[in-house]
Amino acid sequence: MATLVFSAIGTAIGGPIGGTIGALVGSQVDKLILGGGGGNREGARLKELAVTTSSYGSAIPRIFGQMRVPGTIVWATDLVEHKDKQGGGKGKPSVTTYSYTVSFAVLLSSRPLASIGRIWADGNLLRGAAGDLKVGGQMRFYPGTGNQAPDPLLVAAIGQAACPAYRGCAYVVFADLQLAEFGNRIPALSFEVSTGETGLSLASLLEGIIDDFSADAPLTGVSGLSCDGPLADILSQLDAAFPIDCDVSGNRLTIAREAALPPQELREPAVSVADDAFGAQQGFARKRLPPSAAQPGALRYYDVDRDFQPGLQRASGRPRPGQVSSIDLPVTMAADSARTLVSDMSRRANWSRQTLAWRTAELDPTVTPGTLVTVPGEIGLWRVNDWEWRDRGIELTLARTMSMAVEPGAIGGDSGQFNNPLDAVGEPTAVAAFELPWSGSESGSSPLLFAAASSSSSGWTGAALFADHGNGQLQSLGPSGRTRARIGQVLGAFGVGSPHSIDRTTIVEIQLTAPDLALTSCTLAQLIAGSNRALIGEELIQFRDAAPLGGGKWRLSNLLRGRGGTEHAISSHLTGERFVLLDGTDVALDAAIVGELPETQIAALGLADTVPATSSIACRGITRRPLCPVHPRVWMRSDGGIDFGWTRRARGAWIWLDGAETPLNEQSESYEVALGPPDSPIMAWVTTAPSLQLDAAQITALQASAIGQPFHVRQLGTFARSLPLFLTNLI
Repeated sequence: MATLVFSAIGTAIGGPIGGTIGALVGSQVDKLILGGGGGNREGARLKELAVTTSSYGSAIPRIFGQMRVPGTIVWATDLVEHKDKQGGGKGKPSVTTYSYTVSFAVLLSSRPLASIGRIWADGNLLRGAAGDLKVGGQMRFYPGTGNQAPDPLLVAAIGQAACPAYRGCAYVVFADLQLAEFGNRIPALSFEVSTGETGLSLASLLEGIIDDFSADAPLTGVSGLSCDGPLADILSQLDAAFPIDCDVSGNRLTIAREAALPPQELREPAVSVADDAFGAQQGFARKRLPPSAAQPGALRYYDVDRDFQPGLQRASGRPRPGQVSSIDLPVTMAADSARTLVSDMSRRANWSRQTLAWRTAELDPTVTPGTLVTVPGEIGLWRVNDWEWRDRGIELTLARTMSMAVEPGAIGGDSGQFNNPLDAVGEPTAVAAFELPWSGSESGSSPLLFAAASSSSSGWTGAALFADHGNGQLQSLGPSGRTRARIGQVLGAFGVGSPHSIDRTTIVEIQLTAPDLALTSCTLAQLIAGSNRALIGEELIQFRDAAPLGGGKWRLSNLLRGRGGTEHAISSHLTGERFVLLDGTDVALDAAIVGELPETQIAALGLADTVPATSSIACRGITRRPLCPVHPRVWMRSDGGIDFGWTRRARGAWIWLDGAETPLNEQSESYEVALGPPDSPIMAWVTTAPSLQLDAAQITALQASAIGQPFHVRQLGTFARSLPLFLTNLI
């Protein structure tokens, strides 16, 4: 490479003689800098998953095409601590959690960029291909234009006068990036960037460095290149893979791919009679060199199909014995292009083993080291490797060059197996809040509140839950967790059924929030044991059979209705009611924070939510509310009086015991029998036994003012009254 450049510069300055001297000087520079053989050249090496650094004096690379770069942190704040206290009400211990965020700027390229794609943090995706951040925070991208303004966050921290705009350099700024996913530290980052350039050539590399040149030398198959060192280093590496010709025939430097410039024709060889002269009377000598240990047999590169991680392709053909020589080329390529390139390099090295020692008696200033020539009586093209002036003529060393006409087509390559990280775009959150009946395992004095959060996308990473009391403030309830709950809505009408046996006639169709969420069937034994519990509206059900209908739709059948004392909701269903599968993915809420206001809603805010998703609390009060009595009994006595009776039920006692009284789970046993509308009775009686007797005189007095009014009974619990049980109408 130095031979070509010095020859071109010498010709431009001193004419043909200057070019000759420049070529000789360049040959020495080649040996000193690049080494005597092509196998000794060393330039920029591939960096195994290089990640973000922050070191003074580190080079900011010049990016061409599409690459994955680590970047350099040029500014950062201290970690910002966020404190979140949960619980602590009514004698309960509180739990305080801490989270941290940070803001920082990362310099990516010393050339302008057109766009930024995915971002990896500690090997996982921080930003997807759609531009969505996988954790909380904001990101701003500055492409490196000449008029870009400084980032407002940096201006606020550094000051308007001292804040750089980094014009001409592309960078990103992260604001309040959440660090919980990365051990509360700035993660190791790498960025997918693009300059928007296609069809890279040497002209891109030389632009702005050399004036008045033409370098239409395409880098076939290369989609990206990073140059973070001297230009000579990257050019020397590219020369091994993409041999070029250099020509100065006037005032303009022309660089082109090998054989693109017209070859020179050598004169007939000169005869020498010296004893040590080669070729004797012929003036030339043929020689075939043995295979070189430095002949390229493998190529390491950045594989575009492996998220720009290093890949390796071997040359086609029979492998040579011994250790294969590998070449590092810091460019982005596809596997097919890389294998074609290394195969061409190997074939080119095989051709160059055929050499000619050629003697000429005339100095031709157009024939210098690096020039392609044709030789009288010999087929093909030859390259001048070096020359030497002697008293008997100029002795040239020529190497056979692979003709462009015989280059093979693309050779198939394989990137190997690679597991791409999940890159699903997050969708808005759906949330359903509800209260469940007391299970009997806790005190039963506090409401059992839950929230189930989900999304239509598998890329959903959870949401923050809040209590919204309607006063404009949100009180934190903690995270929802990452697992999507199986929630949806009812399609069509949900018919009435009996809570006393398996409902084999009612069928309900459900549309889940996402088509990849699924429901499962269970056996009868599993159903009796409590499997497949779900909340539809305010009715708890169980289902034995779940049949998929496609697109996230499911048909449920063989139902147990009115579970947990919710039989009152069997006849009040509406189309579009919320469906929630109670499978443990719901999150328990702090009842002290939620409070008991009926207008309180639960809000959920995820990364993809522009506004919080909200839900009212279904089955409000059911945890502490006594169960409605059952089995009403009415006896009309012969004297005109009436005897009422009923069977009590207890909160948390879901199994009927044989031969034993079920614990009431209330501080005392009492009931209210009322006459008239349940919410505004005309008269009421309180009794401590599941029965009440009214004599004839009382009935006669009531008939005078409340004929036709209903009798109802409620159980009076420690915290609330049960729903009313209808006994009879007054006649």
